[in-house]
Amino acid sequence: MNASVQPPVAAPAAVTVIEPAAMRAPPLAARLRPYAERVLPPLLMVLALMAIWEFAAGGSNATLPPPSKVWADAGELITDPFFDRGGLDKGLFWHLLASLQRVAVGFTLSAVIGIATGLLIGTSTFAMRALDPLFQVLRTVPPLAWLPLSLAAFREAQPSAIFVIFITSVWPIIINTAVGVRNVPQDYRNVAAVIRLRGPAYWWRIILPAAAPYIFTGLRIGVGLSWLAIIAAEMLIGGVGIGFFIWDAWNSSNLSDIIVALFYVGIVGFLLDRLMALMGHLVTRGTATA
Repeated sequence: MNASVQPPVAAPAAVTVIEPAAMRAPPLAARLRPYAERVLPPLLMVLALMAIWEFAAGGSNATLPPPSKVWADAGELITDPFFDRGGLDKGLFWHLLASLQRVAVGFTLSAVIGIATGLLIGTSTFAMRALDPLFQVLRTVPPLAWLPLSLAAFREAQPSAIFVIFITSVWPIIINTAVGVRNVPQDYRNVAAVIRLRGPAYWWRIILPAAAPYIFTGLRIGVGLSWLAIIAAEMLIGGVGIGFFIWDAWNSSNLSDIIVALFYVGIVGFLLDRLMALMGHLVTRGTATA
């Protein structure tokens, strides 16, 4: 029997997959647009202010140097902030580092004591009635008014500056923590009572998570006040630090150096604020605004 011959089978045609438009990678311009929308407005504003400053300070009767003169007089401070020739002849990096070290110690103390005191005031009516009027009076005292007392008590510049930082930044931390504890929803407390959550577990799982946005708001305000306080204190206590650098430049009539230092002070203050806001955003899982 002859085997039947089967007709050849044609190979299947290649299937062309059309990728939906939604799945295609966006063009480079579309990906860069969100960054440009954030960067360009402040950049244009800075350029406009620089142009106005250059024009206003370029006259013969101007008392402040224009940006071009600042660059000519203090170019080394801008391009090389890391030089160290010994003594107080240092770049701005070392002055900023010394100031930041003092801020780190003073702000850490204010954060620990401020949060603990705020928790006490927020949970105890007696403590609130006893301490709140005292705190409201003390927090209105200007930072530099504490410096003579701190110098008399510690007799050294370093602990005196740290105390000024602490006493300046602790009040918003205390107040915001206490407000956060008092605003814990009653439903959370009821759930804790139903499941019999007491002791440290009650604080860690109920009170602190609910009050965290308020706490980080106080910490964010406190770190800004810490940076303000150390600049003012260092102008009087001397030594290495950005505040002393500004005061020394004023005594030497170096206005360009002062302007450069103020620019660095503003940048560092902005970074401290954003860092604290980012920490609050991460810890509270987006509840605290970054």
